[in-house]
Amino acid sequence: MKILDQLNSWPLFLISGGIILFVALLSIVFMVRAYKAGVAIGMDKTKLRRTITSSATFTLLPSVSILLGVIALSGSLGLPLPWLRLSVIGALHYETSVADIAAKEVGLTGLNISEMSPEAFTTIALLMSVGIIWGVVLMAVFGKSYSKKFQSKPNVKKSGRSFGDDAMTAMFIGLITAYIGSYIGQFVQLQKGSLVFTGEYLQLIALIFSAIAMIIFEYFSNKKNMSWLENFSIAGSMIVGMAAAVVCGIIF
Repeated sequence: MKILDQLNSWPLFLISGGIILFVALLSIVFMVRAYKAGVAIGMDKTKLRRTITSSATFTLLPSVSILLGVIALSGSLGLPLPWLRLSVIGALHYETSVADIAAKEVGLTGLNISEMSPEAFTTIALLMSVGIIWGVVLMAVFGKSYSKKFQSKPNVKKSGRSFGDDAMTAMFIGLITAYIGSYIGQFVQLQKGSLVFTGEYLQLIALIFSAIAMIIFEYFSNKKNMSWLENFSIAGSMIVGMAAAVVCGIIF
C-alpha cells in the first residue's frame, strides 16, 4: 500500500471525523444557548435571526483560506490530519510551518510525499499536535487574569491604547517579522563566510503579492467605505499570493 493511501485510510478518517463532529455539535449547543440567552434578556428575535444569517454568510468566503490550507497539506500528509488540525484548533500559518520544519528535522527535503514514511508522518503529526496545545493549557491556567488585562481601559494620557491593543500589535509584528526573516533566509544563506543565493524565491513572491493584495483590500475597505471586503481580505490575499507563486514557478 502506498504511503498516501495509508494516510487517507478509513480509520484515520473515522478518528478525525469523530472529533470534528463532536466539536461541531458542541458549537451548535453553544449557539442555541446563546440564542436563548439573547431572547431571555429581551433581544429582538428578528435581529437575532438576521445576525445568525449574516454571520453564516460572511463566514463562507473567509473559510476558503482554511480549505486552501487543507488542500495544500493533503498532498503530503493525507486529508484526515490537515482536516482535523485546521478544523478544530489549528492555524494555517502554524500547521504549514511546523509540518515543514518537522519534515526537514527527520531528514526529508520538505513536505514531499515521495520521501514520506510512517515514522516521519508520526513525528510530524506529534510535533504539530504538541506544539499547538499550549495555548489551551495556558488559557486554562492564566486565561482569567490575562483577559482582564485585555479588558483594561486605554491610557488616554499616554497613548490612548490598551494592553490588548499593544499585545495584539506586538504579536502580529513579531509573527510577520519571523516569517519574512525565514523566507529571506531560505533565499540568501551565509555559507563559509560568503552569501549564497539558493534560488528559493517563491515564498518571497507569494509574500510580496499577498501583501500588495492586502493593501488593495484595506484601501477599498477603509477609504471607499467597502467594509464588507474585510471578510474576504485574508482568503483573497492568499489566493493572489499562491497564484503568483504558481505563475512564477511555471515561467521561471
